[in-house]
Amino acid sequence: MAGRIPQHFIDELLNRIDIVDIIDAYVPLKKAGKDHQACCPFHDEKTPSFTVSQQKQFYHCFGCGANGTAISFLMEYLHMGFIDAIEDLASRAGMEIPREVTDATKSSNQSSELYELMEMITNFYSKQLRQHPQANTVIDYLKGRGISGEIAKEFELGFAPPGWDNLINELGKSHDAQKRLFKVGAIIQKDQGGYYDRFRNRLMFPIRDQRGRAIGLGGRLLDADDKPKYLNSPETPIFHKGRELYGLYQARKAIKDTDCLYIVEGYMDVIALAQYGICNAVASLGTAATPEHMEKLFRITNKLVFCFDGDNAGRKAAWRAMENSLSLLREGKQLYFMFLPEGEDPDSFVRHKGSKSFTDNQMQIPLSEFLFSSLNKDLDLKSPEGRSVMVNKTLPYLSQLPIGPYQDILIQELANLTHCEINDIQRHLSELSNNKTHKPFKKTDYTKDKGIEKVRWLVRCLLHQPSLVNQLESIDKLAAHPTPGINFLCELIEFIQSRPNITLAAILENWRDTKFERRLRELAADEETFIESKVTDSEFLDAINGLIKDNLEEFKDFKEKHSPSELSEEQKAYFRNKQKSE
Repeated sequence: MAGRIPQHFIDELLNRIDIVDIIDAYVPLKKAGKDHQACCPFHDEKTPSFTVSQQKQFYHCFGCGANGTAISFLMEYLHMGFIDAIEDLASRAGMEIPREVTDATKSSNQSSELYELMEMITNFYSKQLRQHPQANTVIDYLKGRGISGEIAKEFELGFAPPGWDNLINELGKSHDAQKRLFKVGAIIQKDQGGYYDRFRNRLMFPIRDQRGRAIGLGGRLLDADDKPKYLNSPETPIFHKGRELYGLYQARKAIKDTDCLYIVEGYMDVIALAQYGICNAVASLGTAATPEHMEKLFRITNKLVFCFDGDNAGRKAAWRAMENSLSLLREGKQLYFMFLPEGEDPDSFVRHKGSKSFTDNQMQIPLSEFLFSSLNKDLDLKSPEGRSVMVNKTLPYLSQLPIGPYQDILIQELANLTHCEINDIQRHLSELSNNKTHKPFKKTDYTKDKGIEKVRWLVRCLLHQPSLVNQLESIDKLAAHPTPGINFLCELIEFIQSRPNITLAAILENWRDTKFERRLRELAADEETFIESKVTDSEFLDAINGLIKDNLEEFKDFKEKHSPSELSEEQKAYFRNKQKSE
């Protein structure tokens, strides 16, 4: 069925189905007040923290942060694609999916085209490995590394032949086709005009996101004298190195049989481990592991094991990974480190020592041990001065941990190590946290914060209480406001006004696969602000009016100090609208 699924159909579908029924078929739910609860299906837990709101048609886990709609649940739990999830729900509701032809310039349609193009590029390079007369060099290299044909097929390894225009001749026979290849980073634009292939004479590693969509490529040179040895796709509309991990799509298939995920440094490490039956390994794409990486992985498993070389560079990388993970270590999340002997990497280690040696828990150092041993390395803990320095060095890291049993245990460990009273450490930790942590944004604070925070608060209100828009007569004054996010806030208001009785789920689905999706899901998951008391109509209107008033005063002051030529078009429009209203 060609064409885009109309948004109005998705809205109607979400109105017809009940997220409680959908999830309960896979994860038995129990009534808990107005909502339903269960142990989260996306991470291991003993106490239920997975909540399903029938009113909002939205699920959220307070443990791992997983959240979304009925569509999201099928995609994440059953690993369905978006279209498959829609078709599944439509079948349950007895609805036939209509299709509409949309403007090809719309971002969602463009993204679909880019995913399809990346799939074609992946197939092209895979075909070259099987058929190109010069592919024997790559095949011999893989055989020399002990990589079987089955593993090469599983990871869809390919070959970029020598030459400047192999891909262009295959998939870029028109100017428009070349522009699309350029957009996904597969070709490079010449200074004098025209294009040439980015990847040449390389072993190719297709990169897929966790939904299985082809999003980028990595290439390895086989000639040790050439540079760079590894080359990745650049940042594109569908490929962001700081968010993606190589091998995650394949590892998700194996995670049910293991209790952890290994994070290694390179493509070949992932593939070599898979060759030896260790299929739960992923690699970052030439960047340090980011909080977004780890948050994504912690949704799949409770235990992450970083594997690094034992040299200074490896320990520095481990330290960065630890710093980026501290705030995520809640509800039983665990982080371990493996430091391999000098001269070894996961590939060579598993070949020399075998898979059992690699997966031996004795190889793994818990975060707590790594933290304390790194901080006290050059300290004399027999002296009061050394113990005092140790406490001061450790407190900033303990303050980043979520409040809970793990933080309590590390505080006790620090007390034992420094002979300091636990109550004293807790007091210093509390003082440090009070000094550096800003208070959460609450409804009574909106007049005290910056415009951008007020906009976020208003968006959060509307996600949880869409009916608040019924009190707004006009958004003209608000639309002239130049604060970042105002345009989206106005768009959200108009969207809700056009759809009476809309749910949080329908709002989220309207912005799926847009730049706003991730932020909206984060704001939607922040339900604690709304559990005890609802935002009243008058509080919401006061926030809107206060935003407009504060901005007028700010810009009046700005206007007095600047000439008209210094005003932006948005600022000029704002003053014109203000003068008309006055």
